[in-house]
Amino acid sequence: MSHSPEKPETNMPPAGGMPRRDLLKVLGAAPAAALIGGAAVAAPAAYAEAPRRAAADAAPYQPRALSPREYRLLTVLADLIIPADERTGSATDAAVPQCVDDFLTIRGERLRDQIRGGFLWLNIQARQQFGHDFADCALAQQKRILDRIAWPDRATREDANGAAFFTDLRNLVVNAFYSSKMGVQDLRYMGNHPVAEWRGCPPNVLAKLNVTYADSFAYDHELREKNAARIAAEPK
Repeated sequence: MSHSPEKPETNMPPAGGMPRRDLLKVLGAAPAAALIGGAAVAAPAAYAEAPRRAAADAAPYQPRALSPREYRLLTVLADLIIPADERTGSATDAAVPQCVDDFLTIRGERLRDQIRGGFLWLNIQARQQFGHDFADCALAQQKRILDRIAWPDRATREDANGAAFFTDLRNLVVNAFYSSKMGVQDLRYMGNHPVAEWRGCPPNVLAKLNVTYADSFAYDHELREKNAARIAAEPK
C-alpha cells in the first residue's frame, strides 16, 4: 500500500500492495456493512464520465458532496487503495476522487453520511495516535491505522465501524477506477471487438477451466430432456 512510486511492502490487502489482478479476485469477499444503518454500496460506473470530463478542464475540480478537507482525505485514501504501478497510474490519475464525489452527490444520502463518518473516525484515530489529521500523517502512520481495518474479519469490536466504512470506500474507489479508461486498459479486457468468425473458446482456456464443449452440450441435452419430462407430467 502506497501512494508513492516505490510502493513499499505492506500486509494490507486490496487497499494496497496487492497486484490488481489479485485485487479483483477478493472484491466482495468482505461483507460491506454500513457505518450508519445498512445501505448497500452501488457501483458508481454510470456516473463516471462527467467528473472525468471535469478533471480534464483547466480549473481544479470543486467537490460538491464533500468539503475540501474531506475531499483531500479522499484523494489520499484513493491512492493508498490503488497506487500507481508499472502498468498504469493511480486512482487520482484516473480521476477516481472526482467520480466518487460526483456519485455521492447524485446518490449520496445515507452513504454520504457513512463515508463522512468514516473520515471523521480516521481523523480521530490519527490525532489520538500521531497528533495530526490522517492526510497529514506519514505513510507508515497511515498504514498502521489502515492495517487495523483493512480485513473486516480481523478487526476488533472497537474498530468494526471503521472496517465497515473502509470496505465501502474501497468498493467505491475500485468500481470507479475499473470503469475508467485507464482501469479498463489495466484489465486488458478483450471484449467489444468485432470478429469475422466465432471459433469458440481457445483450447488452452478450456483446458485451464477443465471443461469441454461436449460437456456443455451433454448438460444442455439432459436439461432439455428433464424439462420435457416435467412438462409431459403436468396435468392437462
